[in-house]
Amino acid sequence: MELMNEIWKKAKADKKRIALAEGEEERNLKACSKILENELADIVLVGDKKVIADKAQKLGVNVSGAEIANPQTSERASAYAEAFYELRKKKGMTLEKAEKIVKDPLYFATMMIKLGDVDGMVSGAIHTTGDLLRPGLQIVKTAPQTSVVSSMFIMEVPNCDYGKNGMLLFADCAVNPQPSAEELASIAISTAETAKSLCGIDPKIAMLSFSTKGSASHDLVDKVTKATQIAKESRPDLSIDGELQLDAAIVKEVANLKAPQSDVAGKANVLVFPDLQAGNIGYKLVQRFAKAEAIGPICQGFAKPINDLSRGCSADDIVNVVAITAVQAQAN
Repeated sequence: MELMNEIWKKAKADKKRIALAEGEEERNLKACSKILENELADIVLVGDKKVIADKAQKLGVNVSGAEIANPQTSERASAYAEAFYELRKKKGMTLEKAEKIVKDPLYFATMMIKLGDVDGMVSGAIHTTGDLLRPGLQIVKTAPQTSVVSSMFIMEVPNCDYGKNGMLLFADCAVNPQPSAEELASIAISTAETAKSLCGIDPKIAMLSFSTKGSASHDLVDKVTKATQIAKESRPDLSIDGELQLDAAIVKEVANLKAPQSDVAGKANVLVFPDLQAGNIGYKLVQRFAKAEAIGPICQGFAKPINDLSRGCSADDIVNVVAITAVQAQAN
């Protein structure tokens, strides 16, 4: 994976401090050992020191270079509780409730980011996406000029000329079930920024639909057309076009027939799907049928880097997501 090699190099060049919120989980411990060995990041394992030590010994992995932060006993817990209370008191939060909540590893790790004790966090091997997003949205919140948190996958398709030598970015495939036109526009802009900062590519963004330039009439098409217009008005510096069918977005011959005036059609390297069903099905189809490497989901739109994992992830997947999180922290 050429892209991941580049991301590893970037991560090593300016090491960041990343929290693994599921620090007692075995895949996280294996990943931690590899991250430290390759000097990709400084790691904070959130969990109980004895449990971590016992599991690491059983697995035969070395995590001695990681810091361990136990939410139940940490000296920082009171500061996190106070800060969380201040953030949420208008929503009915009490200090007593805050003291209990921040003992949850995901809330604890998110407060570490908020108060600058780490540069980013990774979770999701044993928690749902919702478990991760909830504290993220309550505490870290969205970046300036960003209205919605979303996700994207980097798809590396072997022996493929589409996108940038077979690399395309798919969004949103994991977070927003039915984004509005405004949210779709925000997703497109966030993914364009990810394409530039993480992948080093000049984004050409296709807003996907079952219609190309008015070939079909439907409310679902209208939403994509409106999203395209909003994104273009918000960021005239970006190459964004839609609505486009998938073949018109990536195949030059089809683009010449269906959208000859478009500067994106036939050249797209960022594909924005109209809803979560299409995005999730789309990336899995490409992953399975085209034997593509699917890197992600990568969260975007948070004020500071927070990333999710698939519950079926491997230790190597966690290593790569930590490296991505570190590079996002550099850009931050």
